[in-house]
Order: sequence, then structure tokens, then C-alpha cells
Amino acid sequence: MSSPVDRSHWLTIFALTLLFVSYNIANAGINHLDIEDNEFAEFEDFDVEDVVGGVASDQKNVLHDHEESSTPEQDKEAAIADEDEATVETEDNEFEHVDEDEYEGYEKDSTSKPDLKLNEGPKITFTQLPAHLRSNWESYYLELMILAGLVLYFFNFFLGRSKNQRIAETWYSAFKGPLLEKFALVGDDGKLENSQPGLMKESENVYLLWCSGRTGCEAVLFELRLLKRQDLVAMVMNLFRPQQDQVHVKVFMNDSDMDTFVMCLAAKKTANRFVREMADISVYCPEKKSAVDKFGLPANFVLMSEIGEASSTLLDVRVCSLINNIPEVIESIHFSDQYSGPKQTEDTAPSKMPEVKKMLIFNFNLPLKNGKSIVEAVEIIRPAIMLTFHCIDRVKRFRLSKEFKAKAEKNRQKVEEAFLKSTHAARAEAAAARREEKRRLEKEKILQDDDPEKQRKWEEKENKRLAKKRMPKMKAIKV
Repeated sequence: MSSPVDRSHWLTIFALTLLFVSYNIANAGINHLDIEDNEFAEFEDFDVEDVVGGVASDQKNVLHDHEESSTPEQDKEAAIADEDEATVETEDNEFEHVDEDEYEGYEKDSTSKPDLKLNEGPKITFTQLPAHLRSNWESYYLELMILAGLVLYFFNFFLGRSKNQRIAETWYSAFKGPLLEKFALVGDDGKLENSQPGLMKESENVYLLWCSGRTGCEAVLFELRLLKRQDLVAMVMNLFRPQQDQVHVKVFMNDSDMDTFVMCLAAKKTANRFVREMADISVYCPEKKSAVDKFGLPANFVLMSEIGEASSTLLDVRVCSLINNIPEVIESIHFSDQYSGPKQTEDTAPSKMPEVKKMLIFNFNLPLKNGKSIVEAVEIIRPAIMLTFHCIDRVKRFRLSKEFKAKAEKNRQKVEEAFLKSTHAARAEAAAARREEKRRLEKEKILQDDDPEKQRKWEEKENKRLAKKRMPKMKAIKV
């Protein structure tokens, strides 16, 4: 069976096609602009003379037909009627009785003509509408494109959300049985009575699963960080900067079940990001070493380790063979007793040492690309999930030798001293600010008191303090 094409590519092609069609519809309205604006354009194609000629020809045809169908008697009666109509009765002028000498300016031959302007109707004027008020497609092409984009966005939202939900449910159903064997409680939501244990939906692309009740660790957090398939913009950006669905496993170790060391095995790109962002790796093991010669791992993996003994013991044959079998699944393996998360910026530098935890962190890729189905991808990642339990047992049993234990303690002492030195100036400035605030409150309290004797004593005390502060410091030397 042929591998299905990824739906995100089809959605991108459909989006471009829909925008292209909307743009062509908007441009098609321009061709009909002149015809739609002139409401009387259909009457301009006819000539007045053609209309008059047509009417005259119709009258002639009617008369000709009438002459052919008439009889001699009817012709005689018609002739007599015509003569009666042609006879005009001449009546006397209504102003004959008027004396010409009696009225000045009266002319007998003058005849009154009616005013033709009175018979004319009201003049019709057509208002010229601006172009943006005319009803044509050009006025709505932007709205059409926005509407098409919204329809496509919501279609992709529901499609991507349903696919992410299917991936999470498939993963949970595949690993529910093994997790119930390893842990006493699977799907803990932090409540006293967990009525619906299982995956917790953090967002449309992030799902969480808490597990607890196992020796050697306090709890384990499985975090499914899937692609933002519900976001059309993120899917378009994914075409230029491809990303993968990932499963993050965070193991919270007990203090007594893990020794003092920091190590990380990761792909080159991820290792560079960890050195820049992670606090423990950037301080304790920033140096990257190749893992090809010593461990026989693929060339794209690098090792960062504080204590060589820890990496040599924990990266045993079983771990290395599994990494060689599925190198595309393993993104990083991070063990640390000084884990405090990403580095804090200089603007938000803390005044005390950050709180650290002993943790094992695994980042695995979920290989859904290259035409693999969800079930196939989950089966490929199964050995990597089982690897976490093997590492928990190995870290619990592992202990550093005295020499490397002393080296690790010395490294942590140096880090603490460097931190205290860097924060000494800030702490001194904060202490001076507190003393100044205390003196200001004391001065306000004295000034509010009406007793002049107390005010005088306080001023003398303050003057002595300032004078002592201005005096040069001298050392007493015994002879």
C-alpha cells in the first residue's frame, strides 16, 4: 500500500489554491466595471433615426395592407370622410370687437403662442457615485481573501486538533499496560480522589501523564509535545523549519538514590542548545566530546560529562545498542543532580543559590514522518520508553569512587563560592539600602516628636557618626 501524503502539505496547497481563486474572482469584476456603472448603456446602441424609420415603415405596411383589403364602396366613404376632416371652419377672431386706438401696443395680426417651457417635465440629473460605493467585485476582494483565510484556518484547527488527540490516545493505550506494571498509580492528577485517571490535556498539542509509586524515584512525568497542527501559521513555518513530535520523560529521583554527577548524551544540534541554555550543563560539563570511538555511537551524537566514571558505567552495552538501533528516536539523555532548569538572565539574577533537583530527563522523537502511521511510530518508540526504567535502576545502584566523589564535591563548592562572589556586591548594596531606610524612618520619628531634647541628642549622635565615617582608617601597630 502506498504511503499517505502528509495532510499538512495538502492543506498548504489547498490554501494557496483558494487564495489564487479569490484573487481571480476579484480581478474578474474589473472587466464589468463600465457596464455595471452605466445603467442606460443598453439604450445607447440604438439610433434615433433607426427608431423613426422603423415606425414609419410600420405605418406604411399597415396602410398598404388596408388598401389591399378595402372594397370600392369603402374607398368612396373614406374619401368623403377625408374631405370633411380637411375642411377647416374659419371663425372670427375673438379680438375683432376691440378698438385698436383704445389699447396701446396692441397688434391685430399678433397671435399668442403658448409657453412650451410650462409643458416640460422636471429635468433628471444622475449623481456620479464614487468608485468605492459601486457594487462590483473590486470592492470586496480583500474581504473575500480574509473570509477564505478564516475558513481555511478553522478547518485546519479542527483537523489538526483531532489528529493530535488520536496520537495521544494511541500512545496512552499502547503504554497503559506496561506503566501499570511499573507504577502503583498511573494518571495521577494531584487530587485525593482521582475519578478519571489518564492523560491530562495541557493544550491542543501538549498532553501530560503523571506516574508514581515506584522504588528509586518519587514520580515520573510523561509529556507529549506534539506539533501545533491546529495552528495553520505554525504548520506553514514547519515547512521551512521542520520539527518533530516528541515525548519528554522526566524522572524525579530521591536524594538518597542518586550520586553527585552531571552528564548528557545528545545530538549535536541539541547539545549546542543545552550548553547555551541549561544551567547545570553550562557550569559543570560544557565541553563536548565525540561518542564514536569510546562507545561506538553514531557520529551525530556528542557526550558532555562531568565525571568520566559515571558516563562509562551508565552508558553500558544495552544502552549503546538500543541507540544504534533507533538513532532517529533518541534526541537526548540527561542525568543531573544539579538540575535547575534553563539559565536565568542577568536582569533576573537571584540573590541566593537556585534550588536544584536530582533528575533524569529523556527526550525521544516520535517518527510520524516518512509515511509511518501512528501505530507504527508508537511501536518504534516503545524500546526507548522501556529504556527509562533500565536507567532508573542503573542510577539507583551506581556510586562514585572516593576519588571522583571528592572531585564532584570540590566542583560544587567552587560553583557556590563563585556565585557568592558574584552576588556580594548586590548583597552589599541591598544591605546599605536597608540601613539608609532604617535611618530615614528613625529621623521621621524624632522630628514628629515635640521634645526638643530628644531631637538635640539625635542630631549629636548623627554628627558623631558622620565625623567618624569621614576620619581616615588607621591600623594600630604594636612595637
